[in-house]
Amino acid sequence: MLLSIIFFILSIIPSILIVKWLKNRRKDDLAYQESCKSAIARGLVAVLPIIGVSGVLALTENILKATILKDMNILVYEAMHTFIVLAFAEELVKFAAFKLLLKKGYNDYSWADVVAYMVIIGTVFGLVEDIPYAIGASPMVMLVRGVTMGHVGYAFIMGWFYGKSIYTGDKKYAVMAFVIPFLIHGLYDFSLTPELLQMNDNYSIVAFVLALLDLILLFLMIRFFRRSRNKEHYNQPLR
Repeated sequence: MLLSIIFFILSIIPSILIVKWLKNRRKDDLAYQESCKSAIARGLVAVLPIIGVSGVLALTENILKATILKDMNILVYEAMHTFIVLAFAEELVKFAAFKLLLKKGYNDYSWADVVAYMVIIGTVFGLVEDIPYAIGASPMVMLVRGVTMGHVGYAFIMGWFYGKSIYTGDKKYAVMAFVIPFLIHGLYDFSLTPELLQMNDNYSIVAFVLALLDLILLFLMIRFFRRSRNKEHYNQPLR
């Protein structure tokens, strides 16, 4: 029990450091600090509307499964469940919380600020999500989740493309901001489906590749914020 608690604490340290790092990138800007606090709060409470949205989608899924889709292949059902009930609901609620934060707006945010707010929301949500997953999980699983931090990578993609949409005025980037993280998230969840792995163990490589992608996205996110300090277009106000 004590070992599990220690590994859980170790697993959440990277996420806490990311939030602290992003919050401190403009520590003297009070308006930015308020927006960061709002992002943290939205990440914490996002799990509540996600439960509601997932519940509605799961109910709809069960009704369809019992009626017009009662002969549906189990893998098709699992794909529907992981992509729609899980990935779609989570990314939709995080995206909505993010857009509401920008609409409320404590400051004249820049492209880099937009990315920071979304990453904070995603990181904090991932921390909350890790709590129930940690119950009964092995120490190694907790550490893997703590290091890969999928929600950080998804949030980085979402924030970067949405910032580009505002900067360029091109709506297609706003669509990409939601669709790309949703598809990656859904594919990752589906790749861990027991029925898929039972059919062929080789499919586990998909989950491995996507976990590796999470690490790459984490690296790209860190590089973005380091380089954005010297890029004027990332720091000029978007409104």
